[in-house]
Amino acid sequence: MERKNDLKILDWAKEDRPREKLLSKGKATLSNAELIGILIGSGTKSLSAVDIAKIILKDVGNDINQLAKLDVNDLRKFRGIGEARAITIVSALELGRRRRKTESAERPKIRCSQDAYDLIRPDLLDQPNEFFWIILMNRANSVIKKHTISTGGLSGTVADPKMIFKAALENRASAVILVHNHPSGNLQPSQADILLTKKLKDAGKVMEIPILDHIIFTDESYFSFADEGML
Repeated sequence: MERKNDLKILDWAKEDRPREKLLSKGKATLSNAELIGILIGSGTKSLSAVDIAKIILKDVGNDINQLAKLDVNDLRKFRGIGEARAITIVSALELGRRRRKTESAERPKIRCSQDAYDLIRPDLLDQPNEFFWIILMNRANSVIKKHTISTGGLSGTVADPKMIFKAALENRASAVILVHNHPSGNLQPSQADILLTKKLKDAGKVMEIPILDHIIFTDESYFSFADEGML
C-alpha cells in the first residue's frame, strides 16, 4: 500500500498542496516545512519537497534560527538539495533576517504626544501651507509609516475620512494619530478641527482603528487633543 510520504506533491489533494494552500487559505496557514517545500520546488522519486523540508528541519531541531545558520554547503548534504536549491533557501532566510533588523532599527514607538510631535517635526517644520498627515501604528504603537493626506493653503486643508482609513487598512494599521500644522503659529484648535476630530474618532470606532490623538503642529510647540482630554 502506497503511503502519502511516497507521493509527489502533485498527487496530494489540491487543498493540501503548499502553493495552492497559500493561495486559497493564506500564507499564515502553512507550516514551516510547507514554506520551505515551496522554496525547494520539487522532490525526489521517493520524497516530496515537503518531506525533504521536514528532514532538514528535524536536523536543526525544528528551529528556524538554527536553520538560518546553515550555509550552502551545509544544505547540500541533504538528499534532494543541490546548489541552486540551497542558494534559494539561504537567500530567503537572509531576507527574513534583514527584515527583522530593518524593523527594529527604523520603527520608532509612540509613547506620548511629544514622540508624535518629534516624529513629524522634520516634515512640517517651516512649512508655509497647511498639511494634513497621519501616523499609522501597529498594536505595539510602533510606527508603520507617516502618510500625507492633503496639502492646503495658508489657512486650511481637507482631511477626507475615506482617504485616512483607506491608508490605514492598506497598511494594516491598528491605530492612527492625526497631525496638521497651523502656519500662523496659533495652537488653538478651530471649531472645524474639533468637529473633524470627533467625526474621525467615531469612524475609527466603527472601523476598529482608534484615533489615538490629533496633534496641531507649530514650529515652536503643539496642541494635543488627547492631552487636553478632547478625545
